[in-house]
Amino acid sequence: MLVIDAANVIGSRPTGWWRDRPGAAGRFVGQVRAAVAASEVDAPVTIVLEGQFRRGADQSDLDGVAVVHAAGEGDDTIAAIAAAHDESVVVTADRELAGRVRSAHGSVVGPRWLLDRLID
Repeated sequence: MLVIDAANVIGSRPTGWWRDRPGAAGRFVGQVRAAVAASEVDAPVTIVLEGQFRRGADQSDLDGVAVVHAAGEGDDTIAAIAAAHDESVVVTADRELAGRVRSAHGSVVGPRWLLDRLID
């Protein structure tokens, strides 16, 4: 399972996302779904949205891409999902979160890995 720290990945590019966090999240979810449909990214994928990003996409599970709204800190939700699934891979550049994932026997890749596979 691929688990995406959406805030971290969206925030890794200076696209003006901070002016419209819900819009940035909606576009990002669409790009991930398109990448899965085009076999650029393998399902299952879980995108974790927190804070204002949650308003950009409803919680759902469509075509191998689940959108989860973190009730509190996104990192806690991501770490819990990764710990519950063997061989999970988390997309983040957050060092603390990466350490938590690795201690639960998951793997971590940086945002660039995912961004190179997204379809605009």
